[in-house]
Amino acid sequence: MNTVLTPSEIPLPPASGGWREGDPPGRRRWYVRETPLVLEAGGELPGARLAFETWGRLAPDASNAVLVLHALTGDSHVAGPAGPGHPTRGWWDGLVGPGRALDTDRWFVVAPNVLGGCQGSTGPSSLRPGGRRRWGGDFPFLTQRDQVAAEAGLADVLGIDRWALVVGGSMGGMRALEWAVSRPERTAALLLLATTAAASAEQIAWAGLQLRAIRSDPHWCDGHYHDTGRAPHAGLGLARRLAHVTYRSEPELQARFGRSPQGEEDPWHGGRYQVESYLGHHATKLVRRFDAGSYVVLSEAMNSHDIGRGRGGVRAALSRVTARTLVAGIDSDRLYLPSQQAELAAGIPSADHLRVIESPYGHDGFLLEPEQVAALVGELLAPATPPAA
Repeated sequence: MNTVLTPSEIPLPPASGGWREGDPPGRRRWYVRETPLVLEAGGELPGARLAFETWGRLAPDASNAVLVLHALTGDSHVAGPAGPGHPTRGWWDGLVGPGRALDTDRWFVVAPNVLGGCQGSTGPSSLRPGGRRRWGGDFPFLTQRDQVAAEAGLADVLGIDRWALVVGGSMGGMRALEWAVSRPERTAALLLLATTAAASAEQIAWAGLQLRAIRSDPHWCDGHYHDTGRAPHAGLGLARRLAHVTYRSEPELQARFGRSPQGEEDPWHGGRYQVESYLGHHATKLVRRFDAGSYVVLSEAMNSHDIGRGRGGVRAALSRVTARTLVAGIDSDRLYLPSQQAELAAGIPSADHLRVIESPYGHDGFLLEPEQVAALVGELLAPATPPAA
C-alpha cells in the first residue's frame, strides 16, 4: 500500500543544503511508499518518499497527465515564482501554465523530486525510518530503474495508469526513456532531450572527477557529515565548477568572457578572470541549495545508466518503446553529443529523425531554449485532445 502525507505529518528534520523538514513546504506534496523498494543493485530501501508538485486538474479518466522529469540538480519546482520553500523560480517556467506548451487548463502536470535527491525526497540527508540517524554514507546505490519504480508508485497513488506524455532532459531523459522501455503500456508519448541510451566513457569520466572532488574534501567523512556541523562545501563547489564547464559551449564562454579579468582584479597577482568568477558564482549557488551526498548518489545513478542492461542490448531495449516519440539534441552540446540522440532516434521505432535544437548554450540548451522545446511538446501533444479536467 501507498499513502500521500501532508507536510505536518512528516517527521523532523534532515540537514541538507537543500530543503529541510520544518522549512516552508511551498507547493510540495509527498508520496510515501509503505512497502520497501527492492533495489536493482541488491537490498531494499524502506520508507521511500517522493516530494512532488502538480499543476492543473486530473481529468475524470486520468487521460491528461504529463510527467516532467528533472536533471541532476533540478527539483520538483518546474513552474512558479521563487518564494517560501522554493529559493528559485521554476526551471521550466516558460513551458508550464495556462496557454503555454503544457497548458494547465488542459493538462495535469506532475513533477517529482527524484529519489536520492535533496528537495524533499528520500536521500542521504534524510532520517532513516524510525530513528534519528540520517542515511549519510550508508544510503544505498540507486539506478534509474529504481528511481522510475518509485515514480511508478506515485503514479499509482495519483490514479494515473498511462501518461499522455513523459518528458525529460539529461538525467531526466534517462528516466523518461526507462519509463518507455520498462513500462511501454504506461507511456503514450515521449520527449527525450539531450540524453543517451547509456552513459559514455567520457560522461563517466567527467562525473568521476566530480565525485573525487567531493570525496576528497576533508569534511566528507565518508558521507556521514550531516551532524558534524561541517559539510564538504569546497568539494561540492569544485564539482559544480567542473560540471558547469561541460554544460556550456566553448564559443559561448569565449564570447561572454574571453580573457577579461574580473573587475579590477589582476590574474597575474592572485586575481581571477571573469570566467573563473562565473564558475565560482554557480558553485556558490549550488552549495546553498543542494546536498553533496545527493550529488554523489545521483551522479552514480547516471553513470550506471544503460537502457540495454539485462535486455539484450540497447537496440533490443529501444525496440520495446511503443510511445509516439521525439528525440532532440543540442547542436552545441559537448557533453551529451547529438550522435547519442541520433542513436536513440534510429533505434526507437516511432521516433523518425533526430530533431536539433539550435543554441549557443551547450548542454544547458534544453533549459535555456524554451521556445524550441515548446514546439516539440506541441508537436507531440497536438494529436491528443484530453477532455476538460
